Amino acid sequence: MTHTATPTDPALPTQIRFHRLLLTGAAGNLGQVLRPRLKRWCTTLRLSDRADLGTAADGEELAPADLGDATAVHGLLEGVDAVVHMGGVSTEQAWNAILDANIRGLVHLYEAARAHGTRRIVFASSNHVTGFYRQDQVISPRDPIRPDGFYGLSKAFGEGLAQLYWDRFGIETVSLRIGSSFPAPRDRRMLATYLSYDDAERLVAAALTAPVVGHSIIYGMSDNPLTWWDNTPARHIGFQPQDSSEPFRAAIEQHQPPLDRNDPATHYQGGAFVRTGPFMP
Repeated sequence: MTHTATPTDPALPTQIRFHRLLLTGAAGNLGQVLRPRLKRWCTTLRLSDRADLGTAADGEELAPADLGDATAVHGLLEGVDAVVHMGGVSTEQAWNAILDANIRGLVHLYEAARAHGTRRIVFASSNHVTGFYRQDQVISPRDPIRPDGFYGLSKAFGEGLAQLYWDRFGIETVSLRIGSSFPAPRDRRMLATYLSYDDAERLVAAALTAPVVGHSIIYGMSDNPLTWWDNTPARHIGFQPQDSSEPFRAAIEQHQPPLDRNDPATHYQGGAFVRTGPFMP
């Protein structure tokens, strides 16, 4: 159930608020960024992770859980209006770790959402679903997947699962193919993939509150002049990035070493992921 509230930031897309949101992966990099920000979008923010979540602030509920534990995940979704799913493995790791968190864990999450009647999930997918496209190609969410490792493959599975649960059960999902969300871009690749923290909040808020999304896929990036991704098919979500990698360009180009044309990371959108792993058990 949603209700309107006083707007807190004119750059944010909506005044809609939720009664209870669930943020998984709340102790992770982007989870920690979103934790204080998501509270403006709900009355109660339920936080979950395997790692330490610290002390609950006003308006927070702490619910530690392992995504691999179906019973624990079922309990997480009780009374939840919508989910921001940032949990799971976020780098290329051994297959069994990815299988447990990103595949089994995601099935547990969607099954719990179905059981409790939760109707919308914002799923942290990844640009590594399409990491084996070249950097001289501009692609959109409608292009075929080309994952660059087991991690990217697990996120492609997640997008497929989201489509299944929309078609079979009417659970809406926005899959966010997140680029590189840091305080500032760190290298030349991130001039294309950079997603500022403020734009990350705008993206999640738009994904939570767009009127109709079915299963939609959108690349998570700021308004970067250098880009490999065309989000035109996702304009119905209403995401309007306000930041850009351009102010950081001069410093990056000055301090980064020349590109190694023999390194596949120079040529493919996935960067170093195209030569990392895959790691078997």
